Amino acid sequence: MKFYLEQKSNKEYIHRINLALGYIDEHLDSDLSLDIVADISMYSPYHFHRIFKAVIGETLNIYINRKRIEKMAAVLMHQKEVSITELSMQYGFNSNSSFTRAFKKFYGVSPTKFRKQLPDTYSKISKAESKIGQQDLIFDKYICNINNHINWIKMNAKIEVKKISDLHFASVTHIGVNGIENAFNTILKWARSKGILENPEAKMARIFHDSFKITSPDKVRMSVAILMKESFTTENEITPVSIKNGKCIVGSFEITPDDFEKSWSSLFVWMSEQGYQKEEEKPFEIYHNDFREHPDNKCLVDFYIPIK
Repeated sequence: MKFYLEQKSNKEYIHRINLALGYIDEHLDSDLSLDIVADISMYSPYHFHRIFKAVIGETLNIYINRKRIEKMAAVLMHQKEVSITELSMQYGFNSNSSFTRAFKKFYGVSPTKFRKQLPDTYSKISKAESKIGQQDLIFDKYICNINNHINWIKMNAKIEVKKISDLHFASVTHIGVNGIENAFNTILKWARSKGILENPEAKMARIFHDSFKITSPDKVRMSVAILMKESFTTENEITPVSIKNGKCIVGSFEITPDDFEKSWSSLFVWMSEQGYQKEEEKPFEIYHNDFREHPDNKCLVDFYIPIK
């Protein structure tokens, strides 16, 4: 079951599950027992277990294990100085062998082979058996040829490196690539009821809690949001999301919705080529128009990648 795809979804359920998801994200290297996470959501363990499965489509244990493995894959990708032994200990595996078995079951290759297949730049990504039975390493779907991506950036983007202040958003959560228009409609309806859209400075946004390079598209969690002037208090399914101040690569695009995937891939290639490293903070998009009102149906959008 996906957020906002079922009319009978209970707003209070969604609010409490959001609390649990946020806690899990911040504590993947800590104890995440059913009792602890259920307490965060203010449900009994029995009720939480049923509600979590109904809303997310996975049991709590399967979800946490997946998020831990994906987090470790991200570390393998971006922090080559971290050893596999360090990773296995940090995320609760008893040994390298137990970590290797779990990782290989998920991605189809061992952590060592996974890291060896990662290039210094995306141009050398090799093919291998990947998770969910596909024949190419999952990155190949998003990263094809480095020269094409660099040329795309030169032709379609203005890139800057900026320091940003703390950003505060009111958001709804959506899981997966399908049905995202329902999340946009929900946040827009709420914003209209509050008069927020009367402010010409109001901006729509999308924040990515997962990476398409390591998470299956049907499980990627996103926040569809509106940029607020100050921090926001939860109202049922409308929840606050914040981005901490820091340095970001900002790519400004005028593109069609079909060009988003290539634009994101190209911006990450540019980041790698320039020697920047991604920060732990979440990438996000801020929109400057309604593409349906553009003569060529194009989005005026800024892509942000937080960097170290």
